Amino acid sequence: MDPDVNAEALSAALEAALLRELQSEYEWVDRVRFGGTLRPPVIALSDSASRHGQWTSATRTIELSRRLVLDRPWPEVIGVLEHEMAHQFVDEVLGVRDESAHGETFRRVCAERGIDGRAAGAPVASDHADIDRVLDRIRKLLALAGSPNQHEAEMAMRKAHELMLRHNIEAARAHAEREFEVRYLGDPHKRRTRVENDIAVLLGESFFVKVIRLPVYLPRTATRGSVFEISGTRPNVEMAAHVWAFLLATAERLWQENRTDRRVRSGRDRLSYQSGVVRGFRDKLAAERVELRGTGLVWRGDAKLDAFYRARHPRITTRSRSVRVDGAHAAGREAGRTVVLHKPVESASSGTVRLLRG
Repeated sequence: MDPDVNAEALSAALEAALLRELQSEYEWVDRVRFGGTLRPPVIALSDSASRHGQWTSATRTIELSRRLVLDRPWPEVIGVLEHEMAHQFVDEVLGVRDESAHGETFRRVCAERGIDGRAAGAPVASDHADIDRVLDRIRKLLALAGSPNQHEAEMAMRKAHELMLRHNIEAARAHAEREFEVRYLGDPHKRRTRVENDIAVLLGESFFVKVIRLPVYLPRTATRGSVFEISGTRPNVEMAAHVWAFLLATAERLWQENRTDRRVRSGRDRLSYQSGVVRGFRDKLAAERVELRGTGLVWRGDAKLDAFYRARHPRITTRSRSVRVDGAHAAGREAGRTVVLHKPVESASSGTVRLLRG
């Protein structure tokens, strides 16, 4: 094994289970993205530290690195598998062998099927030095939103919200070429909560990202979990990831501070109260959006992001759920309407995956 590979070895049983899961994913992707035209290859794990994956025509093998499958989120693993399947499609179905590996035909196949054409090969670290100027301005406004002066804080937050809205409306109207990214939120080893579900809905409504809950496989335990995938431009993904972490922390803080509220009966009301906090913050953002409509700022969606999202997830299902509204939920909702979004914490975002240009 390459000495640079730090992924733990799996037991024989876990590795066999992992390979079965990859085979199952291969069959699903073949049906959904390639119309069942591919002939199943050998799927194997490699100890390569220089490549995430590789299609080898001579042996009809798709290899994925152990480092990838053990250290990266499961949706990224499937992204690499899809990438290698695109190579197989170009090679065996289209019979194109006189172009470079990532030539015109390969790029077209990936674009038509919502596959990341850059999801394999040598791992490339994301560059976070070129922070978008709009995101930088929003961060400065959110720093003011941390002011102890409630009026000043409210005005700064409203201005930040307006700037985000204006920037996204202008970008969508200009039909400019934009690069979209994805990021995964939530610990896949833990069950998703109603609080996380509420935050995910809020992000999709007010922060210019698309959100979907994805099932994931956990190779180290041969169990399953789920995560939320957010997709959008880099500034929007950065901001949405910050709001996710901020609201989880704020909902917990407000719960701890208001345990004595007479409407809170016991610790079992925790999720109901915290869900109310998120709903209250959502009410506040919705009211601000209504006010901004009076200035002519009306968000009508982003067709390019919609197309990007639909290509990534061609078979989307939706479900509705009821919300239990009790005293604890009402108390949390009141507290949520007073929340002011504060400045994001500066940190590297290793979970970012750069994807197709829109």
